[in-house]
Amino acid sequence: MAEALHVKERTVWRWLAAAERDECAAECPGERAQSRDRFTVTPEVRALLALWKGNVAAVHRELAARAVRGQGPPPPSIPTLHRAIRRDLTPGERAGLAGGEREARRHDVFLSRPRGWRNQVWETDHVQAPVLVDVEGTVRRPWITWFVDCASNTIMGVAVTPGHPSRESVLAALRAAVVREEPFGPQGGLPEKVRVDRGKDFLSKTVAAAFNALDVTVEDLPAYTPHLKGTVEGLNRAVESMFLAALPGYTRQPRPGRRRARPKDEVLLHFEDFTTRLLDWVGWWNTSHRPGPLKGRSPLQVWETDPTPLREIGADELWTFTLEDDGRFRVLSTKGVRFRNRDYVAAWMTGLAGERVRVRFMPHHDCRIEVFDAATGRYLGPAELADAATPEQISAVRTARAARTRRLRQDLAAAQRERYAAATRPGKPERLGAVTGAEAGRELAAAEQSDLSRLALPDLIPPAAPPAGWRTPPSLVARTHRAPADTPTADEQPRSGTAGAHSPGAAAGAGADVTGGGEPR
Repeated sequence: MAEALHVKERTVWRWLAAAERDECAAECPGERAQSRDRFTVTPEVRALLALWKGNVAAVHRELAARAVRGQGPPPPSIPTLHRAIRRDLTPGERAGLAGGEREARRHDVFLSRPRGWRNQVWETDHVQAPVLVDVEGTVRRPWITWFVDCASNTIMGVAVTPGHPSRESVLAALRAAVVREEPFGPQGGLPEKVRVDRGKDFLSKTVAAAFNALDVTVEDLPAYTPHLKGTVEGLNRAVESMFLAALPGYTRQPRPGRRRARPKDEVLLHFEDFTTRLLDWVGWWNTSHRPGPLKGRSPLQVWETDPTPLREIGADELWTFTLEDDGRFRVLSTKGVRFRNRDYVAAWMTGLAGERVRVRFMPHHDCRIEVFDAATGRYLGPAELADAATPEQISAVRTARAARTRRLRQDLAAAQRERYAAATRPGKPERLGAVTGAEAGRELAAAEQSDLSRLALPDLIPPAAPPAGWRTPPSLVARTHRAPADTPTADEQPRSGTAGAHSPGAAAGAGADVTGGGEPR
């Protein structure tokens, strides 16, 4: 019997003994007789596992404490609890209760989409390069924005931003992806659909208007679902392991010792060098790299051999479609076009003063705008910023702004820095820093001098009584006719001209006139 059931002989004897004690166990000889009494994972145990991040020992302590308080039965032993969790919960459930939905997703099975045809679907994303780059003397981590064709894995267009990306980065990468002229070609054309992941730059009004003008459908994927755009997410991982990891300034490089700081003598790449190397790697990816799913062909070979017709658009027309329009009409004057409190001029404006125009511009590019006729929408030409500052002046302004920002940050930090004593017992926090009485008095006096609302002293001159012809509430009449406690009497009022200016007679109202004797006329 043990050989037939692939169990040990001792197990068969235990089943027989259990069958003699309980007749129902004989009906299920392949199961344990004690199965009806074994411990199973309950919703309470699941909730505690989520609370304690998968710590089974902490869950056991919590169940034992509840049993002592009479809130439940005694828990089983820790090994039994471990066996029940492994038996009743899947690996994905255990990972999700311990680390959340992202960890549970690692154990899921995902379907793969059919590849389709070229320019059917593009995917786009921002990724911050884990590489420190020298940007005009400042160490930064640049951002990469690119569009990828899902059918061929071809990188259609890429844009590199030294700082945080914006809608301007998306428009620049889109132009590089659509135009087939050098240096962007030969891949290009307009896609049918673009997948984005709810990024505010990709869903901005400017980018949405550009996609609508180009007749491109935007598929807004749910948040935190990278598996729904696996092509571009795979590219984000590949660029780090295949290219960025070998560059100087790579921030995730293993370092000796406990600190992960980079060596002080490490020479970083300039932004121009980083961009050049990245574009060279993009060219290698498209022309020389041969991924396994493409069956020995490069992405560009797959893209070029696809017979699907392309929707192309000229570079000049594409430039006008990927500009932002504020929707206002302006009039050409003798000073040019007024835009954002600045004047923009061009040679073609001669003789056109008084014409109504519309302005379109690239976001964050303040040095140039594009002007169109308001009635027909015809492109008139570009306009440059009048009285533009020299590069030396711009550098000096930026230096002054940086110094002011550092000084202000230091002042705010000094004003808000509070130190507290370390506590070993429960109690109120104890502030550190002794101040003498003289120092406190000087600081309070300086604060009072700077408080203009306290310097106003609104109660120094009491209000005058209303005229007799006015209908006033009895409470107001009683308050105005009753002399204030701190108001001097007639015998105590000063007689000099300077002091008399502060007497009640001096503020008797707009209709009162004070003579030299201080008597109302």
